[in-house]
Amino acid sequence: MASYNRTRRIAEEIRKVVSTMLISGIKDPRITSMVSVTDVEVTNDLSYAYVYVSILGGDEESTLLGLKSAVNYVRREVSRNVKLRHTPQIIFKVDDSIKKGMYMDNLIKQVSSKNSEETMHKDEEYDK
Repeated sequence: MASYNRTRRIAEEIRKVVSTMLISGIKDPRITSMVSVTDVEVTNDLSYAYVYVSILGGDEESTLLGLKSAVNYVRREVSRNVKLRHTPQIIFKVDDSIKKGMYMDNLIKQVSSKNSEETMHKDEEYDK
């Protein structure tokens, strides 16, 4: 349990550093301002940190390429701000949970409107 808490604390610190860097630190034109860090998962041995980013608007592939090209700079900044014996390798992954959530919300709205239309038709039949 203590190991889990430690990895979560380290993941949260890495998330803060990378989020700050996305706002002001990385000057790659491929990285749009609509990139945000949604989560960071650190392996138990602290060798890898999976940084999940949400990319809204812009070209997702070129933004991810920009992030991957800046991975050494990001790792260096993480090592300066998070005091660890070995800084984990940073691996950026796209988090599409927001897109999936919007898609599910749209499906729910469609089903809800279809159900309300069916209810209205049934009410009209009862009125006759």
